[in-house]
Amino acid sequence: MTEPATSASFWEHFSTRLLTQRRLRAQAVVLVICFWGVLIVDFATPGLFDRAGNIKFQDFLPLYISGHLVAEHRAIDLYNRGVQQTEIHSLIHESPRVDVPYLYGPQVGLVVRPFAKLAFPAAARLWVCLSLLVCFLCVYAIWSRCPNLPSHPYFIVLATLAFPPLFHFFIRGQLSVLVLVCFTTAYLAMREDRHWFAGIALGFLAFKPQFLVAIPLILLLARAWSILAGLLLSSSLQLAFARVYFGPEVMSSYVGMLLRMPAWIDIAELPLASIQMHSLRSFWTLLIPIPQITFALYALSSVAVIWIAVIIWKSPSPIPLRFAALTLAAVLINPHIFVYDLLVLAPALMLLVDWCLANDRHASVQTLELLAYLAYVLPLFGPLARWTHLQLSVIVFVAILWRLRRMPLSQLSPNC
Repeated sequence: MTEPATSASFWEHFSTRLLTQRRLRAQAVVLVICFWGVLIVDFATPGLFDRAGNIKFQDFLPLYISGHLVAEHRAIDLYNRGVQQTEIHSLIHESPRVDVPYLYGPQVGLVVRPFAKLAFPAAARLWVCLSLLVCFLCVYAIWSRCPNLPSHPYFIVLATLAFPPLFHFFIRGQLSVLVLVCFTTAYLAMREDRHWFAGIALGFLAFKPQFLVAIPLILLLARAWSILAGLLLSSSLQLAFARVYFGPEVMSSYVGMLLRMPAWIDIAELPLASIQMHSLRSFWTLLIPIPQITFALYALSSVAVIWIAVIIWKSPSPIPLRFAALTLAAVLINPHIFVYDLLVLAPALMLLVDWCLANDRHASVQTLELLAYLAYVLPLFGPLARWTHLQLSVIVFVAILWRLRRMPLSQLSPNC
């Protein structure tokens, strides 16, 4: 009788059969055709509405309105739902299907203010096209510094276009690319041992403060003082500038909105909010919809994720693996991270794959490759959680962290 297959040989066999370059390319081609074909058909209608009756590039609408309000020196109305709805009606001349409240700091209105000079359809198209260009520049910046990735740039472009969060970010006109820029810049700075500058880049995430729930705690506990100092300085200066420029009353309204964020999310997304999120909070909300128990489990699991991330950061692991762990922890503990914001995982997944290619004989490679593949594709199946009440992507994110924590670091390739 033959010996039963070990767990390691099972993962090696499974990942070798599944993750061939030919299969991955074929899957990417199918996803690109499906995603962008649907987009072309859905948006090939005249006017502001797509075939489903939704506003095209819907999430850009509150950003566009914020640019108008800032240009008209009416920033005090940024967080007034009545004013927002009036502005929306003046643009589309009929009631939208959903509310689209403004959920960002007032300083973001300054960024989009130039776009407010154009009509909304033109401004939205320009925004998403420029955002897509910046996204590819970030991917190129990471890929060009990953010497172990295959030298097939067309496959990288194809895989980027097939990444589910990229499609969601584009079709909704979101600003996730700005978050991607912060993470990409931070990694490039860490790679050059410019830790202070890396912290400054991460501090710019203050415009989306839910991304800064985990990162400062991890850096503090890991005693990464230079990065932490840069982060605190950058975020503090950004908020101080916003307070001086817009005034204390506007900032008070902004803080009030942040404290009522769950209510605003429910208004904007209705009952579909939780299945579009990919964090520990949404995971427990879907699995056990009892608020007290959900919060307790979210808090306990967040502590565990921070602990794992701190251990990885303090270990002798190479910078790419530590940065990937930091990114995954920021995603998991983020209380309100929707599928389009998973765009920030692109650098982390590329770095993980690059490491696997450099260490193809390492005991953890096959498992890590498969988990990276699942982290890439599972956001596509998030809506299934509406019936299963199980967000599989979150389980995979945690599994990657755990694998990085348990990974033996002997015999690592220096070129990673």
